[in-house]
Amino acid sequence: MQDQRKGDRDSMTGLAIVDSTEASHLYTSDACFTHLREEQNFSLLQNVTRDSVRQYLQFRPDQSVIILHAKVAQKSYGNEKRFFCPPPCVYLTGQGWKLRQEQLKASGLGESSCRLFGYMGLDSSTDPRTDSFKLSFEEQTDKRMFACAKTLYISDTDKRKHFRLLLHLFHSGGQEIGTFNSRLIKVISKPSQKRQSMKNADCSKVSLFNRLRSQTVSTRYLAVEDGAFVASARQWTAFTVTLVEEMQGVHSEYTVCDSYICYGCVVQLVCTDSGVALPPMVIRKVNKQHACLDVDEPVSQLHKCAFQFRDSNHMYLCLSNEKIIQFQASPCPKESNKVLLNDGSCWTIIGTEVVEYTFSESLTGHPTTISPVPVINGLELNGGGHVAMLELHGENFSPHLKVWFGDMEAETMFRSSRSLLCVVPDVSILSGEWRWVRQPITVPLSLIRLDGLIFRSSYSFTYTPEHSAPSQVNGPWNLFSHQSIPLGDKRYEGIYSSICIRSSHLLCNRTDSIQYHKKEISFSFGFLLEIKLSE
Repeated sequence: MQDQRKGDRDSMTGLAIVDSTEASHLYTSDACFTHLREEQNFSLLQNVTRDSVRQYLQFRPDQSVIILHAKVAQKSYGNEKRFFCPPPCVYLTGQGWKLRQEQLKASGLGESSCRLFGYMGLDSSTDPRTDSFKLSFEEQTDKRMFACAKTLYISDTDKRKHFRLLLHLFHSGGQEIGTFNSRLIKVISKPSQKRQSMKNADCSKVSLFNRLRSQTVSTRYLAVEDGAFVASARQWTAFTVTLVEEMQGVHSEYTVCDSYICYGCVVQLVCTDSGVALPPMVIRKVNKQHACLDVDEPVSQLHKCAFQFRDSNHMYLCLSNEKIIQFQASPCPKESNKVLLNDGSCWTIIGTEVVEYTFSESLTGHPTTISPVPVINGLELNGGGHVAMLELHGENFSPHLKVWFGDMEAETMFRSSRSLLCVVPDVSILSGEWRWVRQPITVPLSLIRLDGLIFRSSYSFTYTPEHSAPSQVNGPWNLFSHQSIPLGDKRYEGIYSSICIRSSHLLCNRTDSIQYHKKEISFSFGFLLEIKLSE
């Protein structure tokens, strides 16, 4: 069984995903927390009750740390400094940040001591205060706090092929908030000009930037601000490149399809944050300021490209100062398979990552150190008889963590820093009227530290009533055949008296989103169990 979500695989030039397991010998996330105490003394708080957790789930006073960064970075040689482009960005969101500052002020700290700042650097940095870029956060109109590390680079003295970025957050009064790491970043020497194979292609998140006359100071990024597309000199937006195909119909509709992205394909750029999208466009390869109309190779990292609006007369996506406009390309007189572009319509494309950490201090009673932050990468359901067990796979687990199904604490067993095992709570505990329930019961999965710190996950668990005999499952998963038993049958008092667990696999599709291929997880009566990734 595949029990763990695979990380993103990345090649030197293809827009592909990096597999963190392939480079685990180069870096382990435990290493970024060596400055913390191995054993922290936590006392069980009396206010971590079902009622308090239920109140948290109702109001969600969360704090989120969102890190945006590129998948690849060019190495700097000698005295040159190739700053990471686009520069790593950090967003702090959620009303919990304001509550934390209010708690610090109530403890006697002044306004100046409660301000947030941080340091971002490479994971090889020995002292984050001297070897990293200092981040000063500014509040934006949408109440998010934003900071950007503009001058980070990796030297040729660093021989690693992969590295991570580390974000250290503090209050200006010296109180540490925690340490948060990026995903793996691949080091490259320069963009490859060779034709890429399909195995290195990927429909993933990307960033687009433009440099007039190749000058670094003139770099502008395609971004979304207040629902509009702009060319920003400060911030950039991660976009999902969605491949679309034209349906043969009267109205020329478009539908999403799952495939590799190559030059000549029709795509849509969708903002990962707001969902705002540009119209369908044909992506073209750019060579010496000419758009090549007959190239069909896979899209590659750090290549120049252009976007032609579908069904237009060579109209291309272009920037003019801070505005996004359309540019009319002119045919090349000597080469019919090329059109001439201007500087503003030539974009550089690069794969990006978006990492989000969400937690809440609403039950701790006072600000605390967040690190190490547990991360759930995958789930595995197994067991039988009267007990169903759920195994959590991830990073930075500790004996101080408990798994919660909604407002119900599960019996949790610590196996290692990468594995937790828990007993799935009986549905009768979650809903006293379970015998008459006719709708699925979905509860979020959370990890709560013994001091009350809540780590929210993107996973949920669903109990689905089974009202009829299970349908036959085609293929190799047709392992069980049985009739359903009425929920009110008093001969069967325990919901788990006969559990037939098969399996649930967590897979990654080519659009870098998560989907579950359900190989049914079923009971011989009562309820079906499903593991889902929350929207």
